[in-house]
Amino acid sequence: MAASGPRNLITDVAGLSVGQAEDRDAVSGTTVIVAERPAVASVDVRGGAPGSRETELLDPAALVERIDAIVLSGGSAFGLDAAAGVMECLAEQGRGFPVGDVRVPIVPAAILFDLAFPGRRRWAGERPYRRLGRAAAACAGAEFALGNAGAGLGAKAGRLKGGVGSASLRLADGPRVGALVAVNSWGAVVRPDCGRLWAADLALAGEIPPQPAAPEAPLELEDFSACAIPVAGANTTIAVVATDAALDKSACRRLAIMAQDGLARAIRPAHTPFDGDTVFALATAALAGPVGPDLLARLGAAAADCLARAIMRAIVAAEPLGGLPSWKERWGGGARADQAADASKS
Repeated sequence: MAASGPRNLITDVAGLSVGQAEDRDAVSGTTVIVAERPAVASVDVRGGAPGSRETELLDPAALVERIDAIVLSGGSAFGLDAAAGVMECLAEQGRGFPVGDVRVPIVPAAILFDLAFPGRRRWAGERPYRRLGRAAAACAGAEFALGNAGAGLGAKAGRLKGGVGSASLRLADGPRVGALVAVNSWGAVVRPDCGRLWAADLALAGEIPPQPAAPEAPLELEDFSACAIPVAGANTTIAVVATDAALDKSACRRLAIMAQDGLARAIRPAHTPFDGDTVFALATAALAGPVGPDLLARLGAAAADCLARAIMRAIVAAEPLGGLPSWKERWGGGARADQAADASKS
């Protein structure tokens, strides 16, 4: 039987810690994944409206092989400044790529749009993200909150409250895979006719609440009623998948590509012109040994499943905020299909 790690978080992958910080007035925040030792990393970008930093550096043809941390942040392009705060924190610890007698922390980042979240207060003076990045890096540890936390504080998932989610999986022969995601998608995470999570069948035992039953009537494939209002650049799902296997940069790139399937399993539609869907992949190499194509294929499949599960965990952990209902509020409790269908029409 498939099993998660002890925490069912990305930090089940040895060598990783996670920190989060929020600005409650701005209804925004930052999540940072810190590698205890520099980790090999790459990225795959599928959305039509991405916002990112240092992603070109993660191309397998680029010089730098390893990164020190990855930032996921709210704040649209303003949120990219969170990476500067993380760099400051890591530089004080002597971390970074050596250039002569200077060390430069390598901190790729991706952002989501939360600037229109209901009830947020406009900034007065300096934007908070550099401070949030520094605070998140300083508090990084093995445990962290899901739902309305970090980069997921001001996130939406279609017409439901989005948030931060995470999950892990241990392969039968030893390697571990984990995922961390901030879900702010244009697409829906639930069937519009009943509220059943799209990826519900991938959940491990007890991982999500009981789901509404799927109606007997065929699904209307062009029913986008559970999706957000279409506004270019106003949505994004950003994520990190990780493994303790010893992958090189090209293999990390393949891991990120395969992990994108997790978005398509849990969000419909995904990779739209309105989203900036971005998935980073990193390898801590805590588990020694060669990784051939067969093992890489299995790691990629596990990463996709972990990412889909992390998306579901983000949605069920989220709480109502700014007038946006949570999944638990609207669909939780295993509602009958006929009740769910009535609710979707209201």
